[in-house]
Amino acid sequence: MSDLYGLSLEPMPNNLVNYGVTENGIAVIELASDSAGAPLQGDGQGPNTYTHEMMRDIDTAVIKARFDDDVTVIMLTGNGSKFFSAGASIQMLNSVTPGFKYNFCLHANETLSRLEQTSKLVIAALNGHAVGGGLEIAMAADIRIARKNAGKIGLPEINLGVLAGTGGTARLTRLIGKSKAMELMVTGQLISFEDGENLNLINHIFEGSADDFRRDCLDWCSQFTLPNKATKAVGNIKRSCQTGPEIPFEYHLALERELQAALFNSSDAKEGIAAYVEKRVADFKGV
Repeated sequence: MSDLYGLSLEPMPNNLVNYGVTENGIAVIELASDSAGAPLQGDGQGPNTYTHEMMRDIDTAVIKARFDDDVTVIMLTGNGSKFFSAGASIQMLNSVTPGFKYNFCLHANETLSRLEQTSKLVIAALNGHAVGGGLEIAMAADIRIARKNAGKIGLPEINLGVLAGTGGTARLTRLIGKSKAMELMVTGQLISFEDGENLNLINHIFEGSADDFRRDCLDWCSQFTLPNKATKAVGNIKRSCQTGPEIPFEYHLALERELQAALFNSSDAKEGIAAYVEKRVADFKGV
């Protein structure tokens, strides 16, 4: 798989998520399950429905990427060509107690918050439909890229008599505004990737086959790897953008100043400024 930067994926403990790191430092987390949320068999392609076991696999993969100093970008995607993720397994939800459901949502919240708060840039590559909990996972990413004409997005939980309870109501409201988020959730409407782009829910739409899409997403992610970008600066920008809107504006400015002061003391800032003055391309090291 040399055309994918040497990417080789290995299953996480529950065989519901595949994980690998490219030669240039992109950690790929691939959701992979059947409609019941069980591991795929043979050449099966997933709707990538998730259970508690898959969320534990996602958690394991996120922590691996966090602690790997060679990883600078995380890319989330789904197995196959039809689904990023169809959301939580309804079969699972129908078979467990209300107490289990509550703790399932709590653990999913914790996992997606861990993903959201990691200092590394997280990009969701939506290779197909991202509905319900699938969109909730994607919204925990920093940037979302979708494959043209490959699917729809939405939070249709209202049709089950519940709400999007693993970050859906909170993140969608923050991403697109209260009024439109409310409308989408109370109607349960699924919208095209193009409509999602118009709402600033999707950042970019790429054309091509599923294989082309994955390759193009990895190519796009590569611009944020070393030596192309100062990864400490990317992490500090992310921290300011994630934390700042939740605190008073003057505190956000103070946070921004502290993050900037830390960067001014970095070797990459010295390199970036020197490269600009010397009219050459900066060679960032991540320090």
